Amino acid sequence: MILLDYNQLLDKAFSELPTLSIEKADFQVPEADSLIQGSKTILKNIDQIADRARRGKDEIAKYLTKELAAPVSLQEHSMEISARVQSAELNTKIRRFFEMYVICKECHKPDTHIVGRERGYVTISCEACGARYTIKSY
Repeated sequence: MILLDYNQLLDKAFSELPTLSIEKADFQVPEADSLIQGSKTILKNIDQIADRARRGKDEIAKYLTKELAAPVSLQEHSMEISARVQSAELNTKIRRFFEMYVICKECHKPDTHIVGRERGYVTISCEACGARYTIKSY
């Protein structure tokens, strides 16, 4: 009887613990708002994406140029990609940018910033947990 009560209490305690997936649900990678015009793709919400990433538009442009193998040019509030890119592929590339260069590898929070670049590598520091790590530059 006492063992059963203990197990019930333990189950209740575990059910009331917050899960990591709920904690991570606060941050969502913004979806690309894109438009294909002829042989070019216009990314209309690059400002929103850059703000959420806490990175410059030029850094995202450099990454997308390499990933899409197409020239990218920045306008005042948009980005022009000199290739026809479907929104699903563009969203995949943007999500990958966030996974590699924005979201912390230790605590999985987006509170990171770039503290240095050296010999093709980027050093990233997390403000939430204090982790520092180096990854290959884009």
